[in-house]
Amino acid sequence: MQVKTAPRQRAVLGQLSDMDLRLLQVFKAVVECGGMAAAELELNIGTSTVSRHVKDLETRLGLTLCRRGRAGFALTPEGQRVYEETLRLLASVRGFLDGVDDIHARMGGQLAVAVFDKTACNPAARIGAAIAAFTDQAPHVQLQLHVASINAIERGVIDGGYQVGIIPAHRSSQSLVYTELFGETMLLYCGAGHALFGAAHDGLDWEAVRRHPFAGLGYHSPNMELSHEARLTRAATGFDQESIATLVLSGRFLGFLPDHYAEAFERQGRMQAVRPDLFHYRCQFVSLVRRSPAPSRAAQLLQRCLVQAHSSSAHAAGR
Repeated sequence: MQVKTAPRQRAVLGQLSDMDLRLLQVFKAVVECGGMAAAELELNIGTSTVSRHVKDLETRLGLTLCRRGRAGFALTPEGQRVYEETLRLLASVRGFLDGVDDIHARMGGQLAVAVFDKTACNPAARIGAAIAAFTDQAPHVQLQLHVASINAIERGVIDGGYQVGIIPAHRSSQSLVYTELFGETMLLYCGAGHALFGAAHDGLDWEAVRRHPFAGLGYHSPNMELSHEARLTRAATGFDQESIATLVLSGRFLGFLPDHYAEAFERQGRMQAVRPDLFHYRCQFVSLVRRSPAPSRAAQLLQRCLVQAHSSSAHAAGR
């Protein structure tokens, strides 16, 4: 006997309205916060209202977007697809609004900027000075500053989710325009309790280091390039500098960290650089914007402020 399956309910969504965009923004917040209750603070509305908005969106689309219950919040496959399409749609809407602002020769709206982590403590980074100059010239633009991985920033700028990104240079895409900003020195560290902590390092070479478990970043980056080239024994993986530092502090792994970031751990006696004369490499940080369509006037202004701030810093350092 053949069992008939009920036909999927057709979406009643015809044309997008302002309310539809609002529902999609609520859904996006719920996904990124990991649930209705967590999104309550982000959206500044009650959990019951958040839940009702998501239900309304499901009704409008004729789809079940998420499961919620004792097992926790989880997207359905359809919900994942709708979330991805939502990101593209909202990025397009933002681009449209930026374009209208350009036509009126004014700068307003939002500007989403994404930065790789642990740049604030880099003395060579002048991102704060660039932001100060930008806000003086574009006081009506609302900045949204994100911290993300290199790959997420690159994808976000290409997709339009971010308008400006700042990352360590590691490869190039023809879809992006790169501008050099500042540098960073990466040293190899061990934590208290490691066999190399407090030991003599004079005779250490790359061959000796390969015998120790190494913690490296889990995506394409200068860190991954060096660890592959040096054939280091990866035994643990982190996805940001904070996770690498945590692994190093366990005393069980070696790992590369920015010297300015690890300095506080060194002062506390919790971490030690291993032969910094040999085990080091330099990162060059770059800003990136999308090549096409052309960046908004606000994104171009921030780009100019970044270049000017770091150019002034380099000139001051050279005096």
